[in-house]
Amino acid sequence: MSIYDFQVHAINGTPVNMSVYRGKVLLIVNTASRCSYSRQFPELQKLYVKHRERGFEVLAFPCNQFNGKEPGSDAEVREYCGTSFGVTFALFGKTEVRGPNAHPLFPFLTERAPFRGFDAGSPEGLRMSVFLQEKYPELYAGDEIKWNFTKFVIDRSGEVRGRYETTTPVAEIEPELEPLLKPFETGRAF
Repeated sequence: MSIYDFQVHAINGTPVNMSVYRGKVLLIVNTASRCSYSRQFPELQKLYVKHRERGFEVLAFPCNQFNGKEPGSDAEVREYCGTSFGVTFALFGKTEVRGPNAHPLFPFLTERAPFRGFDAGSPEGLRMSVFLQEKYPELYAGDEIKWNFTKFVIDRSGEVRGRYETTTPVAEIEPELEPLLKPFETGRAF
């Protein structure tokens, strides 16, 4: 099975085969527009605009599983993300990302990129680690997504190349993307 075998739904309800992203570098993110980490939306947008001509896509999956921070309808989410954060990258319908009703894409991602903890060397990483272990120990256990704004990097061949937790700033991911954004060896450029 490959990432291209999954089907998801755009925020307007249209089915989307992930195979339409074949040959692109992807950053898949579970988002929540009312979460304090929604401050990452402008940075995600900036990264998308900077690299989209090189075959880069940000795929955002709104999720209401973590403290109810995405309570609105898909239409409300689309409107709010557009007006509040200027989002123009792909938004998908609200999606469960962990547990028995998780969309199969997310267990696929977490199996290939297991949880390795939060950066205990950063105050934010340490805070999130303590917060989850004290308040939501069931979320902290295992490899499933821990919170909003977990980010997965997918290379042009559909391989999961990295997992970046909620507290990882978008700017720290960009250097990891750079080698993946180089044109195909065949000389095809984007």
